[in-house]
Amino acid sequence: MSSLLRRVGWWARDYVYAGIWQARAFFNRTDAARFRTGAGTPIVVIPGVYESWKFVQPLVEQLHAHGHPVHVVEQLRHNRRPVAEMAERVEAHLEAHALSDVVIVAHSKGGLVGKQVMIGASGARVRGMVAIATPFGGSRYAQLMWLPTLRIFAPRNATIVALGLESAANSAIVSIYSEFDPHIPERSELVGATNIMLDTGGHFRILADPRVLAEVLSLAR
Repeated sequence: MSSLLRRVGWWARDYVYAGIWQARAFFNRTDAARFRTGAGTPIVVIPGVYESWKFVQPLVEQLHAHGHPVHVVEQLRHNRRPVAEMAERVEAHLEAHALSDVVIVAHSKGGLVGKQVMIGASGARVRGMVAIATPFGGSRYAQLMWLPTLRIFAPRNATIVALGLESAANSAIVSIYSEFDPHIPERSELVGATNIMLDTGGHFRILADPRVLAEVLSLAR
């Protein structure tokens, strides 16, 4: 019973966190270009489905404060289109800004987009990726969804299967995930990657976990 109550508490706090930052993102008018300055390793942030980059702005601000130019791809909007299409938009941004030796920081679906970039034509521009709560193996809950935007996360979806077969980039990926993720009961372990399971619960709230920032800064040194 105590384990169940703990999970319920994690779930509740997770949705409170998501609700607060979705609301703040809606009213936020920050110009993304202000974060592109800095002498450190360039970082490209890819949010999850239904998230704008402003949902992860606290992490963007922290990384920028540590001297890293942080790029967000505003053309992703709320990341609702297919993974391959979103990856093309990220690749176009990398090319347009002549970015190289990039570290990708991605949340949820953003990690699938990031991996697609890493195995694509612009993969040589990417040093590695820190993926947070990414459904690399899919989520069985997606099979119950009627929206195509969410059904793509089903374990047998062609995109999930195809990305799973591409293992060459896995060694350059750090996958961070919670002990309990209400959206991904299978968790986010990726074979061949550096897998870090945090002793907490949630799909969104771990974006604010200090370990996430530490792992990104370590990869971006």
